[in-house]
Amino acid sequence: MHVLLDENLPLDLAAEIPGHDVQTVRSRGWTGIENGELMRLAAGVCEAFVTMDQNLPRQQDVPSLPFGVIIMHAPSNRLVHLRPLVGALLHAIESVNP
Repeated sequence: MHVLLDENLPLDLAAEIPGHDVQTVRSRGWTGIENGELMRLAAGVCEAFVTMDQNLPRQQDVPSLPFGVIIMHAPSNRLVHLRPLVGALLHAIESVNP
């Protein structure tokens, strides 16, 4: 599955997601792009978009997006806080639907 990590997630998280083609907003040069435009760009490159942006569902029409959106809930975006959620993240990636 093609997975895109939002810029609010650490680059190291990509290594924690084996078996998937993981790219980051930063690696694609999309840092600082507003969510609406970012969602349009992501439509061509991912099947799952992973973020910590709790406001995304209020800002965007998530059900209409052509990819699944996974919102991680953790005390911070540090890998030490995200690593315990990797199992659930992998499950969510496998079961995500646009």
